[in-house]
Amino acid sequence: MASPVESRRPELRKDSVTNRWVIFSPARAKRPSDFQSKSPAPSSSDPPQTCPFCIGQEHHCAPEIFRFPPQNSDWKVRVIQNLYPALSRDKDLDSSASLCSDSLVWGCLLDGYGFHDVIIESPVHSVHLSDLIPEDVAQVLLAYKKRILQLAGDDSIKYVQVFKNHGASAGASMTHSHSQMVGLPVIPPSVSTRLDSMKQYFNQTGKCSICDVPIKDLLVDESVHFISVVPYAASFPFELWIVPRDHVSHFHELDQEKAVDLGGLLKVTLMKMSLQLNKPPFNFMIHTSPLQASESDSAYSHWFLQIVPQLSGVGGFELGTGCYINPVFPEDAAKIMREVNISI
Repeated sequence: MASPVESRRPELRKDSVTNRWVIFSPARAKRPSDFQSKSPAPSSSDPPQTCPFCIGQEHHCAPEIFRFPPQNSDWKVRVIQNLYPALSRDKDLDSSASLCSDSLVWGCLLDGYGFHDVIIESPVHSVHLSDLIPEDVAQVLLAYKKRILQLAGDDSIKYVQVFKNHGASAGASMTHSHSQMVGLPVIPPSVSTRLDSMKQYFNQTGKCSICDVPIKDLLVDESVHFISVVPYAASFPFELWIVPRDHVSHFHELDQEKAVDLGGLLKVTLMKMSLQLNKPPFNFMIHTSPLQASESDSAYSHWFLQIVPQLSGVGGFELGTGCYINPVFPEDAAKIMREVNISI
């Protein structure tokens, strides 16, 4: 007799936020509960002899931008320049590398001006983000906010991407808990696609697609100001979104109270993912609006935080089509995540 997973037919679902088609193909996996990381992220309990992110090793780092608490040697969060930045924070006033006129036959060329920063989330090497109390996670989130607002003062910066890579296979080069942000002089294509999709949904329904996100059988957790859900058309197994209940376009509108609330829910979500999926490497990204978004854009744009555990690779089909194959139905993933009871 066929198992429930084997007897369920594949489905194609389209995400109204990312405008992406996803194929759900349960025949490509065993039971959803068996879908755990085969290469868990290593513990950072044994720091290298000199970790530049550890307290007392600040002189090994790139220049500091600010710290919380300010001007305090007993810091909790530090924001520093990236020692190996993707972009140059020095604007080349004499550069001729700006060729994006309509008359250009092929491509577009801009000077590589921008910002690439690192947020050190804890002074202690062995402490991960999920180990912090909600108030200290909030300090990390508010550090994101402060730095975004600083970058917003530069008219050349159009979009700021905040992201965290945890584990080598998720792109992390340092085991000390940290995240990054990049201030870009352009609006990335995936952001434009997301905003266009959200605008289309708003024009068709009069509703924000994030405010209207399906939660029946997909809700994992909730707090006063946020919910965590497995998206209806999750591109990746056990992908999770943390969504503000209120309609807010920009992440940097986060206040202290909501930062603590989000810090608690983010902590719980990461702990659940670690327990159920065998400490998987993961990425999280904050999807927000462009810095110079118009007031009319705020009607349909709504920020959210996406968490993607690294449980499966991306192959030629995904790269060739922009469609993804997910072997775990979102409803099954949400049920498995709800089964973990964590109190903080």
